[in-house]
Amino acid sequence: MPELMTGATADVLAEILAERQRQDAKWGQQDHDPSTWLMVLAEEVGEANQAVFETLFPIYDKRAAQRGPRTLAEYRQELIQVAAVAVAAIESLDRQDQSPG
Repeated sequence: MPELMTGATADVLAEILAERQRQDAKWGQQDHDPSTWLMVLAEEVGEANQAVFETLFPIYDKRAAQRGPRTLAEYRQELIQVAAVAVAAIESLDRQDQSPG
């Protein structure tokens, strides 16, 4: 039976957990409705898209002069944020789905 989680996967999941903790420290517990969570998630996906686009096509990066060229490391960090927001949405849904009984 293949191993379910590699060390690399565990490392990435630890980064996602750290990002979730950072988000909670900044914003507190968030309990949005599903449509709001999708908008937040879409915004994060848009940031990831922008990061990779500006890395691959630096001519279109309007802020490169101020901050320097984008890197795939920035794209990766945006993906960590996407994953953390998806986790937050699931956690929120689970909290809201808890019914007494």
